[in-house]
Amino acid sequence: MTQQLPQATSSEPRLSGVRNFRDVGGLPTVDGRRVRSGRLFRSGHLAHATETDTAFLSTLGLHTIFDFRNAADQRLEGPDVELPGVRNVNLPLSDPADGAEFWKMVRDGNLDQLKEILADGKGAGRMIESYRMIITERTAEHSQVLHALAEDSVPALMHCAAGKDRAGLSIAVSLLAVGVERDAIEADYLMSNDPHRRYKVRRSDSSPDAMSSEVMELLSPLFDARAEYLAAAFDAIEQTWGTTERYLSEGLRLAPETRERLRERLVEQG
Repeated sequence: MTQQLPQATSSEPRLSGVRNFRDVGGLPTVDGRRVRSGRLFRSGHLAHATETDTAFLSTLGLHTIFDFRNAADQRLEGPDVELPGVRNVNLPLSDPADGAEFWKMVRDGNLDQLKEILADGKGAGRMIESYRMIITERTAEHSQVLHALAEDSVPALMHCAAGKDRAGLSIAVSLLAVGVERDAIEADYLMSNDPHRRYKVRRSDSSPDAMSSEVMELLSPLFDARAEYLAAAFDAIEQTWGTTERYLSEGLRLAPETRERLRERLVEQG
């Protein structure tokens, strides 16, 4: 059964220009400890952060922001706001040319065109394949992130566009590396569905017809966080490497001492 995590409380910041922000502190590990608060954050892009948002982000003591968007994303949304003294690392987890025509159709296509590319499970199937690909083909990038966290990059914020898929997987991989329970990883991932966290769907035509309930239903697989997507990523680990331990040691080249440094930085000691 999926573990239930506490819902957002009034003490959690509601950033007006940044979607899907949260601290993953408090998640339980398999050895009975918890992820330290104030060490690892996740969000959507920071391009539209307001002055108030920026002021809040500046209080987190961030060392590094990992931006997993590609060049096409950055052209569409804009660059992140600059936070003084914070290192920005751009590690695209998707090719800007990959699916360019698909995403143009999502923004510009009419109902019939959207049915052609998304109906009958095609939208969800595309997401599942994307999650599998990021796990199996982006091992170098995930290895770079984890080695950076082990060395000097904490506190860190990870984001992509919506903070759901590329950032969601990178957070999941980081949490696996320090022994967080899979049910807890899934529960945190699914919090991206909370209404105030969801990515705002943008279409070139904002008329009622272009944003009709039928269109939104077709688009929902692309903008939902679904347990089946994360399960596909975990399945890809097991099908490719056999076990999570082999994925971490062979796929991501994490030596035991690197894993231990990660735990020291991210997990409560006790």
